[in-house]
Amino acid sequence: MGITKGAERSQLPTAFGEPPASGRLRVTPEDFRVEEILGFEPDGTGGHALLLVEKRGANTGWVAAQLAGALGVAVRDVGWSGQKDRNAVTRQAFTLPWPVNVPLDACLERAGEGYRVLSANRHGRKLRPGSHRANRFELRVRDLVGDRNALTARLQRIAEQGVPDYFGPQRFGRAGSNLVRARQWAAGGSAPRDRSQRGFALSAARSAVFNAVLAARVEQGTWNRLLPGEAVVLDGKRSYFRSTAIDVELSARCAAMDVHPSGPLWGRGESPATGEALDVEAPIAASESALCVLLEAQGLEQERHSLRLPVRKLEWSIDGDVLSLAFELPRGAFATSVLHEIVRDAWDGATGDGD
Repeated sequence: MGITKGAERSQLPTAFGEPPASGRLRVTPEDFRVEEILGFEPDGTGGHALLLVEKRGANTGWVAAQLAGALGVAVRDVGWSGQKDRNAVTRQAFTLPWPVNVPLDACLERAGEGYRVLSANRHGRKLRPGSHRANRFELRVRDLVGDRNALTARLQRIAEQGVPDYFGPQRFGRAGSNLVRARQWAAGGSAPRDRSQRGFALSAARSAVFNAVLAARVEQGTWNRLLPGEAVVLDGKRSYFRSTAIDVELSARCAAMDVHPSGPLWGRGESPATGEALDVEAPIAASESALCVLLEAQGLEQERHSLRLPVRKLEWSIDGDVLSLAFELPRGAFATSVLHEIVRDAWDGATGDGD
């Protein structure tokens, strides 16, 4: 399968066949809850205040600006680890330089339209993007229609095997606008003027190429097993090692989800994949040469990203026509990728996720 212009959306193949259910997503923000898992405790001392904030119907950047204004600091000095979706109820951490213009305990009184501060502690460093460990999701699918036995079997399979680690729709912007900009830019058009828009376009370009490689591996049935020449990534890490041959021990590690097959985050330099793994990637890179050339020209370096997404601590219940799901994903992963295997047209109704 070569990359298609719609490959960033619902045309992406599923790993386990047609989703066994349909239903409505995000009827209310409370139907999509995300809790950031930092993976560390506040220091208790230091030059920053670490705030745990709950927000509803508000995006991360807007809340950061509100906190900055209320506490008298520059927006650029507010730190956060992940962008969280607007159409949801989310809990995430922010840092601000300390001291601010109110006592630390008084931060707990800070609230505004769409957000409130739940806790405040001293901390030694500013939060940077990607510094949290994982996200915990609690989702509801309403007006559920489908075979309950098939749905239960699908969920059990996902708990055991994970799902293809597609980049979700928020990477591509509303109606794919970020990828449209990237394609226009790659075809010789003007670069987006705004620096952040350029970054979004490049991220969408990388994600589209990756999704197409993953889609090809899903159709081939090799998204969850290692091929000769694989660049093998360690679970939860960006680091990888090359393997020209796949022995019994390495296959066992893959089955145990200790390591995963990987796909390209395109950039300068040669792909670390060789052999059969490269045989899948090379035709896709050639079919999207304009995007690949753009990414290289903008100075991005070759990186790798897991093709498989473990879905940990998966729990579910069905009450009438409502499916409730809870699970944990590593940072940067998309709940949409899980829903894509469960609910038909899940991507078409999605607006974002928890980064």
